[in-house]
Amino acid sequence: MQELERNGIRLAATVMLVRDAADGLEVYMVQRPGRAGAFPDLHVFPGGKVDEADFAPHLCENINDADASHRLGIAAGGLRYWVAVARECFEEAGVLVARRDGRPLALSDQSDQARFARHRQSLLAGRVSFEEICRAERLMVCGELLAYFSHWITPEMAPRRFDTRFFLAALPPQQQTAAHAGEAADEQWIKPSVALAKHRAGDWQMIDPTLRSLETLSQFSTVSEALARVNRGNHLMPLTPELNRQGMQALR
Repeated sequence: MQELERNGIRLAATVMLVRDAADGLEVYMVQRPGRAGAFPDLHVFPGGKVDEADFAPHLCENINDADASHRLGIAAGGLRYWVAVARECFEEAGVLVARRDGRPLALSDQSDQARFARHRQSLLAGRVSFEEICRAERLMVCGELLAYFSHWITPEMAPRRFDTRFFLAALPPQQQTAAHAGEAADEQWIKPSVALAKHRAGDWQMIDPTLRSLETLSQFSTVSEALARVNRGNHLMPLTPELNRQGMQALR
C-alpha cells in the first residue's frame, strides 16, 4: 500500500461533480479563499488529502481493493481513493455520492437535510468520522458511482506537492451542493467551456490539471455521455512530454 506521503508528495483525491442542464453538462467548482494555503484564489474542484481512515473496504460495495488498485495501476490500497472522494465531496460540497439500501441517497425531506447538515458539521469539527456517519445512516460507497478520471502529480516547482487522482460523479438526484464556508470563497455550477473562457479572460485563476480536465469535460454534452467515455478509459488527451511536465501521469 502506498505511503500517504513520500518525498514531500501527499496522496490526494479530487471529484468533479457534474449535472445535466438545459444548455448542456455543468460541473461544480469552488474558489479557494485568498488565505487557502499553497493555492489561494484558485477555482478548483472539491477534494483534499487521502487519510489513513479512508481505507475502509467494509464501507464499499460493487468494488473491492484489488479492483480499485488495478484501475489505478497500484499494488494495493486503491480503495482509499473512492472513500476519500466520497468523504471530501460531503465535507466540501455537502453531497453524499453513496447509496442506502441499494439506492442513491435522496435528501428531499427537510428533517433528513437537517440531520445530514449536523453530520457534516460534526465531521468537519472532528467529532465524528465518515465511517461512523455511514454506519449510522446505512450508507455504502459504490464503485460505479465514482469514475476514475485522471492522475496528476504537482510539479517540483510548486510550494506543496500532491499525488492526486481525479474522479467524475453525477450529482445524486434530490441532493444540492453547499460549499463549506471555511474552504470556499465562492461556488457555482458552470459549463466547462464557460469556465475556460473565464480563465482566458483573466477572470479566473486555474492550474493545469483543472484546465486540462475542463477541456476534456467540454467535449461531452450530457452526464451519461461523460460517464460512459470515462468508464471506457478513452476520454483523455494523449500524454505528451509537455503535459507530463505539467504533472499529468498515465491513467494507470
